[in-house]
Amino acid sequence: MPRLSVVVPVRRVRGSLRECLESVLSQSFADFEIIGVADGCPDGSGRLLDEIAAGDPRVRAVHLAEPAGPDGRRTAGAEHAKGDYLLFLEGTHVLLPGALRRIADRLADAADPDLLLFGHLRTPFRGTPQASRSLSLLKDMGTTEICTLADRPELLGVAAVCWNRAVRREFHETGQASFAPGRHGDGPYALGTLAAADTVAALPVPCVEHRRQRHVPGLAESREAGSPGEQAGQLDLVEQFSDLFCSLRGTPRFEAVRGPLFDLAARELLETYGTLRRRRRAYVRAVATFHRDHLPPGHRANGGLRSLRLRLLTGGRAGRLRALDAALAVRRGLLAVAPAVRGRLARRLTPLYYRLQRLLPLDRDLAVYSAYWNRGVSCNPAAVHRKAAELAPRVRGVWVVSQKAAAALPPGIDHVVPGSRRYWAVMARATYFFSNVNFPNHVVKRRGQVHVMTHHGTPLKVMGVGQARYPAAAQGMNFQDLLRRVDRWDFSLSSNPHSTESWAGAYPSAAEHLETGYPRNDVLVGTDPDRIRAVRESLGVRPGQRALLYAPTFRDYERTFTCRLDLERVAEALGEDTVLLVRAHYFHDESGLAEHPGILDVSGHGSAEELYLAADALVTDYSSAMFDYANLDRPIVIHAPDWETYRAVRGVCFDLLSGAPGDTPGAVTRTTDELIRVFSDGTWDGEAARELRAAFRERFCAFDDGRAAERVVRRVLLGEPGLLPVTPPAERRPVAVPRQAHAPEGEALSAAGRPSR
Repeated sequence: MPRLSVVVPVRRVRGSLRECLESVLSQSFADFEIIGVADGCPDGSGRLLDEIAAGDPRVRAVHLAEPAGPDGRRTAGAEHAKGDYLLFLEGTHVLLPGALRRIADRLADAADPDLLLFGHLRTPFRGTPQASRSLSLLKDMGTTEICTLADRPELLGVAAVCWNRAVRREFHETGQASFAPGRHGDGPYALGTLAAADTVAALPVPCVEHRRQRHVPGLAESREAGSPGEQAGQLDLVEQFSDLFCSLRGTPRFEAVRGPLFDLAARELLETYGTLRRRRRAYVRAVATFHRDHLPPGHRANGGLRSLRLRLLTGGRAGRLRALDAALAVRRGLLAVAPAVRGRLARRLTPLYYRLQRLLPLDRDLAVYSAYWNRGVSCNPAAVHRKAAELAPRVRGVWVVSQKAAAALPPGIDHVVPGSRRYWAVMARATYFFSNVNFPNHVVKRRGQVHVMTHHGTPLKVMGVGQARYPAAAQGMNFQDLLRRVDRWDFSLSSNPHSTESWAGAYPSAAEHLETGYPRNDVLVGTDPDRIRAVRESLGVRPGQRALLYAPTFRDYERTFTCRLDLERVAEALGEDTVLLVRAHYFHDESGLAEHPGILDVSGHGSAEELYLAADALVTDYSSAMFDYANLDRPIVIHAPDWETYRAVRGVCFDLLSGAPGDTPGAVTRTTDELIRVFSDGTWDGEAARELRAAFRERFCAFDDGRAAERVVRRVLLGEPGLLPVTPPAERRPVAVPRQAHAPEGEALSAAGRPSR
């Protein structure tokens, strides 16, 4: 008997079925079976199911004699299943890598609950995967709690579908929940299993990718032979809720969850009413009957307009509800006029306001700062801003941040939101502009304004006008607009001669190249052990643990974050004395990492520099993090499984993997096994790696001596001629490594950073 039975209903999924089934067959967890159920497939997907089943004994093909609909296919699949737990997977969806292992482990940890809820990603047609609201709700529940719906009624907010849960087969066979006819007939089953389960556990990680299909007019209606029309299907929704309440009535926990379940049904029925185009009276009568039969004793709805509409709906007052909706539609139309008029006026007056502001004198004591397309206070501009407050306090700093970033700003940060009235005034009258990316095209540079491009990394990849030779890197770029933005620069910062040369070729302009070093790297030079210790403690790194920071970059030719390391296997192999700090690129909103005691997801951490200070070594691929981290003179391992592809598609300035001094910063790996070996046998910090690191640091950390921000402030804001002299890398005071910062006084340390007696 397998541990898991995966039921896949099959009809009109010819183009996606193979990928769906292969996402299951390729799982690292092997104790499962797949039951594919077809009931007549005009597109040939049933034959494809047979072909796949013939090639793999883990797949069983079940063919029903008559069309059964989605509910019949799922029910038949469950009847053929032999596993301890049932999982239902749509033929258009896929299991994410490692999903079955995580599910099986959580079931074991929870002592075989009746129901396990897990997360999923939503992917719009031709869109990118996005975290679902269900995932957020499950994260609130955590990975240890066992409960019932009565304990946590908020679990009703988890998507009511059958493919985001594992159901104990014996619990399923009690018949307390069943599938209903129609395209959304798994809703009653999902709600029924949740309401009736004695034990519910959560797995707050994505296990399924829900891929939305392209809407083709007429296709959805023809997917099921004899499927009900739209209006009949909406009337069926009332019947489905009624059947659900009848089936649950008398079960041990029904009264405890009846109220929140009724509220959910009422909301769904009211929202469905708004989609009806005909047969509204019949629908209202059906809802009124449901309300009369299943209203919990003493139940009161919340107040407000929705409550009024609901009372009319459940009271069978179709005419009054129609009149109220008509009045509300008129009100919405009137309210929409004012913003539209204001919007048109604003669009016409804003350019005029901006032009008028540009006629006023410049404010010689005002500087504008921006980082990463207005994502917040960070990187080189933030370091300059801090130093300016110390050395040039007369210069006020204002940050340009998005509305979302503004809500998370630390206290005391003066800021403006793009498009606001003050934003245009500040952009028109400020004298100094600092950004690590270009300011938008609409910004007009006035005579006397000074623009400083701080950049946000040392270039390994081809940048600027050089990207025109690489289609993947050039997609969406307007090079004429780019050069117009570059022409606004007065100064371009550089942290090494390589960068100076690269920026000159990538962004041809009259800008003066200031070889100051990168201000954000000042903190990496001369930081004391107390700060390192505090950062590690804030991250949850234990004293004596070896912390490895894995910071891969993004690929222009990929839409989402792809982890090219089997992180769980690395964590298991290196043991509990090592912790992996994983930081996805800021372009990716979600890393999708599995929970593991040896893995910390630090993608949302606000300071990359703090993560550098906390890490005993850096593992990266082609990220500019390697150039910054080299300032610490700590081990760097390049994990480059797709170097040839990246070099050909993105374009690079030098051969990172050549092994030549100055090109390669340390050990190089191409597979997970190689990476494990490097950190197990000492290669990561061996003599050869140290020699490479020294040459790399000499080449790329030439100007980063801890005084970069001071050089920028003195040259730009204070107008001092020349730059402060640079301390060569060999003469700089080394920063304590994390294991030294944590080791008790008088103890020696092993290569892994643990005290050795």
